[in-house]
Amino acid sequence: ERKVSHKDIAKIIRNLSSERKRRGLAHHSEIDAQFQQKILANSGTGDATAWPPAIVQYRNENDNEIPKHFIRMKHTREEAETILFQCMDKLLEKTHTKPQKIDCLIVNCSLFSPTPSLCAMICQRYGLNAEVKTYNLSGQGCSASVIAVDLARDFLKSNSHSNVVVLSTELISESIYHGHEKSMLIQNTLFRSGGAAIMLSNKWYYIGASKYSLHSLCRTQVSDDESYKSVYETEDEEGNKGIALSKKITDVAGKTIAMNLKTIAIKVLPIVEKIKVALSVQRKNGKRKITYTPHIKRAVQHLCIHTGGRAVLDTLQEKLKLSDDDMKPSRHVLYKYGNTSSSSIWYELDFLEQEKRVKPKDKVLQLAFGSGFKCNSI
Repeated sequence: ERKVSHKDIAKIIRNLSSERKRRGLAHHSEIDAQFQQKILANSGTGDATAWPPAIVQYRNENDNEIPKHFIRMKHTREEAETILFQCMDKLLEKTHTKPQKIDCLIVNCSLFSPTPSLCAMICQRYGLNAEVKTYNLSGQGCSASVIAVDLARDFLKSNSHSNVVVLSTELISESIYHGHEKSMLIQNTLFRSGGAAIMLSNKWYYIGASKYSLHSLCRTQVSDDESYKSVYETEDEEGNKGIALSKKITDVAGKTIAMNLKTIAIKVLPIVEKIKVALSVQRKNGKRKITYTPHIKRAVQHLCIHTGGRAVLDTLQEKLKLSDDDMKPSRHVLYKYGNTSSSSIWYELDFLEQEKRVKPKDKVLQLAFGSGFKCNSI
């Protein structure tokens, strides 16, 4: 009931705007609606992506039947409960783990950071132990899931015989932008509901039962002005809140990802490729520069690249010299689910498993990027 087609989204945007106009609130013009419809048609998303009920309620064609209430914080809480509780239930069932056996809980959601926290919501629902360590990550964008895994890894290094659960999501009930800035209208057509739950453990008896082992993790943070403003939450001149996406975001993403891959490649490349990288190092003015960029498929068998959007995926495929088959997990997830923010790399891993592509001893690289600007990989 939450799935929306392109036609549904266009209808929702117009109905929501009509309702806000009736109330004397900021709303889209027909030109804004047409612009979003055009962006949507070229977005690479399909007709079965999901929006939360608070937004989907405006799909009804009869204006008189549209619920006459604002989208409020309680609707975002309900969205959080639906997504995170389902993810958590499935994780506990698959891993045969009791909630009381969780030693650390990490929840990442960039946009929604309520009080009490999302971690507290999970603890209250599942009755986690009073000694559980909880961390709530916000404002970290689409690459936050890898940051959460990094934090989980640090916890496991310091605490033996422990389980850590990571919950990754983006909660978007209140995130619709109602102004006229084109750079901020794009967000309305890009993000969708989604979530993922992951358990990491250093308990010895999980060696034979776990799906994967964490081999390497790399985080890259670029801090120049262009990168910092490429994905920027702000207000337009009329005070409408939204996220502005820079026209140079594809260039910023490409540059940051190249930096990240050069770093993680040293850890996962075959010895011959490592030698090529070492020989390409140049030093100038006290700084080290690596001039040889190895092809990442020489190090790993599978790629899960964050579904930032079709234009970004097109640019990355060209710059990284990847085949259509290499990009299939990303493009499939973008089409079927849309951009589910930090959880997208886990939808892609699930796609690889469903297609039975991952074989024992294969290496999978998950690559996520987002606001800041940052690129993180595992």
